[in-house]
Amino acid sequence: MATTGAAVNPADYDAWYDSARGRWIGDTEYRLLLALLAPRPDTRLLDVGCGTGWFTRRFARWPGLDVVGADIDDESLTVARIRDPDTSYVHADALALPFAASSYDYVVSVAALGFISDWPRAMAEMVRVARERVVFGVLNRHSVLWWEKGRHGGSGGYRGVYWHAAYELRRALVGCGLRHVRIRSAVFLPNGSGAAYLLEQCVPDAVLYGAFLIGVGEK
Repeated sequence: MATTGAAVNPADYDAWYDSARGRWIGDTEYRLLLALLAPRPDTRLLDVGCGTGWFTRRFARWPGLDVVGADIDDESLTVARIRDPDTSYVHADALALPFAASSYDYVVSVAALGFISDWPRAMAEMVRVARERVVFGVLNRHSVLWWEKGRHGGSGGYRGVYWHAAYELRRALVGCGLRHVRIRSAVFLPNGSGAAYLLEQCVPDAVLYGAFLIGVGEK
């Protein structure tokens, strides 16, 4: 899988979610993902580009949901398996997923597309293996976070990362043949301040200027 973006130590990445700011951002994103996913019991979910499994672990707690995490980075998968030995984590390339068509009811990818140079091909692969619903979380080009971290090629862990615009994400989802496409966003002020918490409660997720952009579509 051709990737872009600066390398981040997997253990450090997972530990960031244990910080107050990281936990707030992660929980905010997860709540919106789950609301759009709306999983039914006795169904299967594939998390592509799962990394250390922070979101995968939370999906696995949902009653009756059979969850598999997939990533190309073995070091990240090692951390994921240590943190969550009860969930299946597999080595897989997002550009050529080793699964049959329509083999998972739901396919989710959280921020992975921004690190894949041929992200349209990866998106098409994820749609191929989904049976019912696909949810993509990406970094939003029209956000405060992009202004702080994404300009001029990005800085730190965001260096070289691809940032999507809402219209671009919608067009890609429709181009993959998905129906009932919806775009939402979250994390409008990523600094984790009191003002950020308040703003998150007041601004509807249909306002597409949050750092985290989510696209969902039906097959």
